[in-house]
Parts: sequence; structure tokens; C-alpha cells
Amino acid sequence: MSKKTTTLLAFVSGAAVGAVAGLLFAPEKGRETRSWLSYRLEKYRDTLSDLAEQLVASRDNMPSTAKSEGQRVIQDAKDKADKLLGDVDLLINEINSRREL
Repeated sequence: MSKKTTTLLAFVSGAAVGAVAGLLFAPEKGRETRSWLSYRLEKYRDTLSDLAEQLVASRDNMPSTAKSEGQRVIQDAKDKADKLLGDVDLLINEINSRREL
């Protein structure tokens, strides 16, 4: 994966973590914040899953020379997307467990 892509992915991940931390310490009631955050994370998880599927589907339309390099990049992106999806699931589970308190 190129340095630009890696840097962008790191920036977006950092921004997301910062936003989540900011929301958790927001002045609104904790239950409302956790409910809203859980909803948004589920939406982002669905969007990220759709994007990963689109990347995998689009690799079949590439010329053969670019196809092998594209498949590697797509696989790297899919692996990172799967990791992010796992992290989102963990956050949702943690939020839901705290919501029950």
C-alpha cells in the first residue's frame, strides 16, 4: 500500500478514535451518547463493509498487469477494513454493555 494511503488511513483512524473519545466525554447524558454512538458505529460498519465488497468486486475488471498489483492492494485494504470492522464491533459491544448499566 502506498505511503499516501497508509497515512490517510492512519489519519482517518486517529480522527475516528478522537471523535469517539470526545463523544464519550461529552456533556450529554451517557446513555444518550452511547446510544447515538452505537447507532453511528453500526452505520459506519455497514458502509465500510460495503466498500470492502466493492473493492473486491472491482478487482475483476482490471487489466492483467495492474490486476496482480491491484489485488494485493485490495487484499491489504480488505484486511485493514476487516480489522476496523472488528474494532467497531468491540466498541459497539462495550457501549451496549455499558448502556445496560
